[in-house]
Amino acid sequence: MYTVAVERDFIAQHFLVGGDWGAENSPHAHHYVVEVQLKGTTLDQHGYLADIVSIEAILDGLVSHYRDSLLNALPEFTGINPSIEHFTRILCEGFTSRFKEGQISTVEVKIWENRIAWASYMKEL
Repeated sequence: MYTVAVERDFIAQHFLVGGDWGAENSPHAHHYVVEVQLKGTTLDQHGYLADIVSIEAILDGLVSHYRDSLLNALPEFTGINPSIEHFTRILCEGFTSRFKEGQISTVEVKIWENRIAWASYMKEL
């Protein structure tokens, strides 16, 4: 299985709801790092799994939507806790709805909210 990945970083704010998590219940910022991994077993005629420029363009568009925002205020987070687990699913679904290349069998999005804590969501196509 081949894997191609692209990474971006951005700052956004959120606050957690539904429990007593101390400072996490107040708005605060994270320097998020997001990585999109595309996996598949077949390369195209040029030896590529996917066009990295296309991956970058889609990821840049998604990241620009979240950069400098309060996640809780965005419609995609309505009614849910803006955890990194939910965030990975939302980003993965946003990416897969825009990416249309045929060799990809799996897309995985991983988000770090700091140097030691991350979550991921994987979607099979």
